[in-house]
Amino acid sequence: MSSSEETQMAQQKDESPKSGAPASGDSTSGAPAPLWQPIEERHDARTEVDPSADASVSGGSASDRSTGQPGPDRSVFTDESLGDDLDEGLAQVDPLANRPRVSSIVLCAVFAVLFAALAALAYWLGIRTVTGQSYEDEVITTYAGIVPDFLAVPQAIVGKSAVVIAAATLLGLIALLVVLVRRRWWLLGQLIAFAAVCFIAAKVLKPLLPRPFLINVESSTVNSAPSGHTMLAAAAGLALLCAVPHAWRAACAVISTLVAVSVGCSVIVDQWHRPVDVIMAMLITGALMMVALAFTRGSGMDRPGQRVSSPSIQIVAAALITGGLCCWAYAAYIIWQIQIGLQLSASWTASGAASSATALVVGTACVVNGMVLMMRQITAAPLTRLGLLGAPPAPPRR
Repeated sequence: MSSSEETQMAQQKDESPKSGAPASGDSTSGAPAPLWQPIEERHDARTEVDPSADASVSGGSASDRSTGQPGPDRSVFTDESLGDDLDEGLAQVDPLANRPRVSSIVLCAVFAVLFAALAALAYWLGIRTVTGQSYEDEVITTYAGIVPDFLAVPQAIVGKSAVVIAAATLLGLIALLVVLVRRRWWLLGQLIAFAAVCFIAAKVLKPLLPRPFLINVESSTVNSAPSGHTMLAAAAGLALLCAVPHAWRAACAVISTLVAVSVGCSVIVDQWHRPVDVIMAMLITGALMMVALAFTRGSGMDRPGQRVSSPSIQIVAAALITGGLCCWAYAAYIIWQIQIGLQLSASWTASGAASSATALVVGTACVVNGMVLMMRQITAAPLTRLGLLGAPPAPPRR
């Protein structure tokens, strides 16, 4: 290569733009070219949204947004309609969202038969045997004088028929109000049918059940089983227990037990009824409630998202059932101890007869309320995978 060609190539190299210089021709100026250029901000490509489609999603048209007027919101639903729709949808996925387990229904039927059999056994032992009639006559003639003084005032208040009817009516009205507020329509039908059958049973059984004349007794020889006042109080308490949500069931079971015991003991103190009358009334009421619980369906149950295991129900039900069985065992032991004296009409049997009668009334009330509490929770809130997930999510409010 000649010297002239090398000189020409050097000149062309000097006239070419620098690698970092802009292509706009700043090489003619005397300032050195910058080593880097600021990087321009990159904008992500966004998909164009159809204004009409956007308007349909937001609930209004483009003209509505331009004028500032809100369009019609088609996504507004009431809580109750949304809850009903969710219940129907969950029922299609899981049948237990709309009905109890078959085993729970079978248990209700078994316990109903068991309570009815115990009521029949109490009637046979207390009314159709010599020892039973002697025992009941001893209790009804001496019970008022053996009641402790601290129970005299409460028994005097509860022992009035108007007070018993008013208290039972109040409990029934509270149960009805709770069911209406919760919008549990199937449960409302269950409780109405239960109350009607209890009323019919109290009116029909008393004249139908005979009381044979086996021994001379000081009390009335006319049959008085079952006790209508006791059945009224027990039915009102059980209705309240089944009407309230699961958080209040344990407390209402305790209240129902106390009401049943108070009324049951008061009718014995006032010599309206014998112990078997009270025991039969509680057992028959429990049997009828078990039948009602066997027909639990749909709105008679807790909502799937609200079904949880309740420690309070487990503790109270176990305590009531265990305590009731212990009271029955104590009463059976005392009666076995005094049965010889009952046949001889011995005066030393009075205290034992009274204490055993109280134990029978308390034990029966505890067992009935504990069993109903247990079966109400089992039939109203069967735990499934859907029930354990919690409340289904609700759409946001606009």
